Amino acid sequence: MLAEPIPEEVRQAQEDRLREVWKEPPGWRYLSAVNNSEIGKWYSLTAFGFMLLAGILALVMRAQLAVPDNDLISANRYNQFFTMHGSAMMFLFAVPMFEAISILILPAFLGARDMPFPRLSAYGFWCFVIGGVFVMGSLLFDAAPDAGWFMYPPLSTKQGGIGADIWLLGLSFIEVASIAAAVELIVGVLKCRPPGMRVNLMPLYAWYVLVVGGMILFAFPPLIAGDFLFELERGFDWPFFDPERGGDPLLWQHLFWIFGHPEVYIIFLPSIAIAAMVVPTAAGRPIVGYSWIVLSAVGTGFISFGLWVHHMFTTGLPTISLGFFSAASEAVVIPTGIQLFAFVATLMVGRVTLSLPLLWIAGGLAIFTAGGLTGVMVAIAPFDWQVHDTYFVVAHLHYTLFGGMVLPVIGGVTYFYPFFTKKQMSRRLGLWSFWLTVVGFNITFLPMHLTGLWGMPRRVFTYPGGLGWDWLNLLSTAGSVIVAAGILIFAWDLIRPKGREPLTERNPWGGGTLEWSHDVPEEKWGVRSVPYITSRYPLWDQDKIVERMDAGRYYLPDAEEGHRETLVTSVIDARPLQVLRVTGPAWITMAAAAFTGGAFIFPTFHMYPPAIVSGALAILCVIYWLWTSTAQIPEKSTKDIGLGLSVPTYVSGPRAVGWWGMWITMLGDSTAFASLVFGVFFYWTAGTDFPPADAAHVDWRWSLMAGALGLAAWAAILLARTTNRGGRPLPAAAIAGAGAVAGALAIWAFITALRLPGLNPTSHVYPAMMWALGVWTIAHLGAGIIMLLYCAAALIFGKATPTHDAPMWNVSLYWHFMALTVTVTVLVTAFLPRGL
Repeated sequence: MLAEPIPEEVRQAQEDRLREVWKEPPGWRYLSAVNNSEIGKWYSLTAFGFMLLAGILALVMRAQLAVPDNDLISANRYNQFFTMHGSAMMFLFAVPMFEAISILILPAFLGARDMPFPRLSAYGFWCFVIGGVFVMGSLLFDAAPDAGWFMYPPLSTKQGGIGADIWLLGLSFIEVASIAAAVELIVGVLKCRPPGMRVNLMPLYAWYVLVVGGMILFAFPPLIAGDFLFELERGFDWPFFDPERGGDPLLWQHLFWIFGHPEVYIIFLPSIAIAAMVVPTAAGRPIVGYSWIVLSAVGTGFISFGLWVHHMFTTGLPTISLGFFSAASEAVVIPTGIQLFAFVATLMVGRVTLSLPLLWIAGGLAIFTAGGLTGVMVAIAPFDWQVHDTYFVVAHLHYTLFGGMVLPVIGGVTYFYPFFTKKQMSRRLGLWSFWLTVVGFNITFLPMHLTGLWGMPRRVFTYPGGLGWDWLNLLSTAGSVIVAAGILIFAWDLIRPKGREPLTERNPWGGGTLEWSHDVPEEKWGVRSVPYITSRYPLWDQDKIVERMDAGRYYLPDAEEGHRETLVTSVIDARPLQVLRVTGPAWITMAAAAFTGGAFIFPTFHMYPPAIVSGALAILCVIYWLWTSTAQIPEKSTKDIGLGLSVPTYVSGPRAVGWWGMWITMLGDSTAFASLVFGVFFYWTAGTDFPPADAAHVDWRWSLMAGALGLAAWAAILLARTTNRGGRPLPAAAIAGAGAVAGALAIWAFITALRLPGLNPTSHVYPAMMWALGVWTIAHLGAGIIMLLYCAAALIFGKATPTHDAPMWNVSLYWHFMALTVTVTVLVTAFLPRGL
């Protein structure tokens, strides 16, 4: 069948229909685009712009430190600059850049037309833009946070102004975008692979996306939980970090670094993913040790969650715990080293072409390895006690992150630039940029090891002369100017007009993975037809695959019904399960992001009524978005996708991408809730007065009633789904409505259980934690009620039927998690304290 010719007029008609369906909106409507090729470019360029802003802040700081007793900028301005430099690099560049590039290129790696939730990608991007501009814009009004990118209390909780609130609420908003992108990417890898691409045939880049996406799901929620507690203290004086009322600042450090150290590997592993694609291409052969690399990537991600105390060796923790975390910090070197040695082995057995991307990758990994050696040093507690909070740590951090992220990403952009733009970057400018950046980087940061060993503390805006630091700081400042020159050359090469330059070859590097089957000139449809895959390097191993993809000989070669479509396949063996109709251009995602931004930004200025209104409007936008564009009932139940295969056009439950999106989202949400529960046990073990001897407790009767009502709401959605499946949608709608009533009564009972005993959350950390768990659970019950009412409306108005019940499955899954949340909340607030 693959060899059968297609009449030219049929082929042309198919291409015309695909081109019409996937065309980008014209004029100003271009901003409503949601497809991955546009969102990925916007996202990447925005993240790069924030990196350049952070680099400017770093240059000003280096100018301030060039000579002793300098007064170029004030101490407060310097504190704002170093806080925003670190925050921008971590939250606005490092993780968003990985997600942006992945959104842009992952569908091409998987032979997919688009990501499974294009509007979610667009929503995340606009959230990122609004949050980033809000946070970075605070510098213009001298209102930026100035307590460090880690915002340790009590400094950050006690200081006046709105800087800390901007950091907390602005970056919490950005974290929403990061988690949204992680959900999109994980579901894309699991469910949108081409037929035949079993998990053991996935490109290594897809494996790394899966690992890093999972790490984001488990690393960011503890920080969100910490932000939640932090803002409750800042806004309402609940004393989570105030030792005078039973709080403990160390809880923030635990929650922050449970996020912070995995983030180092969240940043590093995507760079290894890029290397895993560049190295085999440069060597002209498949990667050596594919399975070992995959296992090592998973191992690195797993071990990284056992290292967070690595940053807290000087806080007075028990020696036995220091030994454990020191050993874990050493152990993470093993899986990391396996990956690097696999790359070296691949180059050794191949015929290497020293391309510009490979040069960036090699330089980055060499610098990262040097940073890893100093990482082994600071992982040893006695050494860490000597260099903690000195410029030695600054040097180690930058060797790790610059070598492990910035240089490989530049290499990746150079490698994939022909895919992005159908043009080539300049080799001459690339070489200038590389050598200036690498040399300048080492001139800047290598001396800082000595500066730190000679005692210069980090985060000081000036220093006296005569301590031996003068010439080292001047040398570092000179190096920073060289680095800036190298980065600016790359930035110019990236954005300079190339209209007169010829289009690139289709596969200029000779790669073997599917992204190099792209169309030149560009077509917006992603792939002309979705191929069947039997190899990890199909362009090398599968004869005539590109020719047959172009001819429309594989799956989904047409768009007869006028819809954007891609294939959904099974998680393990990539069997076709559904033709998924993905959403097209829309303004509603931008509106939803704007109103979500209002819900986060207005509380910064203690403007709570507008925040509530913004939150309500954001919810309405999301409901409209879901109602009008997701889980639509198709005009026919199956579709012929080519090669004699017909698959369903509508599925629900575990076969559907929406179910997987809900599952993954709730895993992250449950991690945040578990972090709050961790807080209860932390206070119990860290102090002697939790709960205080004379403390009032949550009323167990009302709490038990709230739990029973919450479980009744859970049972209601399960019964409603079963009833609907039995062909009775209207009784099912009534049951879902009754579940919503039960959920509302559960909220009332929880509030009563907290208020009736007179628990005052401002008096001590014990009632504050009880209220925090209650507020979290109440908010989630509110979301569950909205979902139940959505299901009831869907059943009444025909959006859900006995055979088209995806909303019922998704909401049922949410309530599975809610049942667990409600049960744990009742046990921890009403019963556990009475047994302590």
